Amino acid sequence: MTASDALPLTGDRPAAGPEATAGAHRFPPGFLWGAATAAYQIEGAVAEDGRTPSIWDTFSRTPGKVFEGHTGEVAVDHYRRFREDVRLMADLGLSAYRFSVSWPRVQPSGRGPAVQKGLDFYRRLVDELLAHSIQPVATLYHWDLPQHLEDAGGWPERATAERFAEYAGIVADALGDRVGRFTTLNEPWCSAFLGYGSGVHAPGRTDPVAALRAAHHLNLGHGLAVQALRAGLPAGAEVSVSLNLHQLRPLTAAPEDLEAVRRIDAVGNRVWLGPMLSGAYPEDLLADTAHLTDWSFVRPGDPAAIHQPLDWVGINYYMPNVVSAVRDGDGSAQHDGHGNSAHSPWPGADAVAFHQPPGERTAMGWSVDPSGLYDLLGRMTRDYPGLPMLITENGAAYEDAVGPDGTVDDPARTAYVRAHLEALHRAIADGADVRGYFLWSLMDNFEWAYGYAKRFGAVYVDYATQRRTPKASAQWYARVARSGELPADPV
Repeated sequence: MTASDALPLTGDRPAAGPEATAGAHRFPPGFLWGAATAAYQIEGAVAEDGRTPSIWDTFSRTPGKVFEGHTGEVAVDHYRRFREDVRLMADLGLSAYRFSVSWPRVQPSGRGPAVQKGLDFYRRLVDELLAHSIQPVATLYHWDLPQHLEDAGGWPERATAERFAEYAGIVADALGDRVGRFTTLNEPWCSAFLGYGSGVHAPGRTDPVAALRAAHHLNLGHGLAVQALRAGLPAGAEVSVSLNLHQLRPLTAAPEDLEAVRRIDAVGNRVWLGPMLSGAYPEDLLADTAHLTDWSFVRPGDPAAIHQPLDWVGINYYMPNVVSAVRDGDGSAQHDGHGNSAHSPWPGADAVAFHQPPGERTAMGWSVDPSGLYDLLGRMTRDYPGLPMLITENGAAYEDAVGPDGTVDDPARTAYVRAHLEALHRAIADGADVRGYFLWSLMDNFEWAYGYAKRFGAVYVDYATQRRTPKASAQWYARVARSGELPADPV
């Protein structure tokens, strides 16, 4: 199979077929069933074959930044074990795999020629995927900025966006003959506002103006990278971006709580959707943040450069957020699900409080609420009719353990995924053009500031031995992926 064999995600799609089993939910023909990972979280081998440090290497080695000083130095050793991991994907019936390319592995200083050994790793990975009839979906940036570029100012500087476009061209030239789907950025909100605003992610800076500058240059980098990809990829290749859009709910119907929703929607969602999909930043965002910056870093021509045609948009969803106006000592960033910091990741929204809704929660403390996914897809369908989507991340962390018989039983994760697939199926039936689902994550790995303390994987990893054990949820997901059908029977 080659990249040209991939079923296009654009254009007309066949209608969903009849349900094969009474009461079951049948997904449309050609629907992609996948899993996702990120380079720094799984690869290890951080100093091999020319790779230099990323901001996450530096951040994780800084005392107090990551749980118990964990780093991705070894991670789950995917750099050496990728063939074993691809066989696992095939055993799980996956039709697609979303991975990220490590920028400092490919272009160690963030500028200049590529390191061929780094590119060769991704060539071998993609070849292995295609040999197992698994369609590769490559993400160019999943947060691992070369430290050299951060030392020069990082994403708050315009030059980083320009370097990103050059890097995109390098990857397109190397992999475009075998990868049919590329994503520019993964969750730029986290890169900008957790990395430069609250400081809970790399590089750990806490400057709201730098965070807003970073947001713009991530947007600009996306647009320039789309242009570079289009120039270097064959006709028919698909280009996208993955966004962790926030599904927001007011605590009450009071006007001040509705205003809180508007403010968070501006800096959480429309800061990306506006320039990427409509060609302009929302005026209310500019007004909300006028006390911080005049946005003079947005140069003439930038909105047009950012507003590039996309073949689809990736949606990453885990939970909704409940917000209100701050009342009587509420903290401005309580229960937003993004780590603890004295600094807010929400510039222009200091008067907003976040609330933990009642009900079931994952090991991350995140609420389990699949209706948020349904609502979010409905909003995107209404606001951007005709735009295809993929669910590029969805999943949950739980306290998993290997049982006496060597198996890992994780019924809560199976229930979580099933409920979200039910919501997704309902959204598709109601008109949302969603063409695939990628479980987060393929396997347990380095979970950013939480280190190895949180397990999102469908596959359990014993970090001492690197032994992989598919969990019960993985076996259940494999049946769904192979059949394209969500069975009627409860978990």
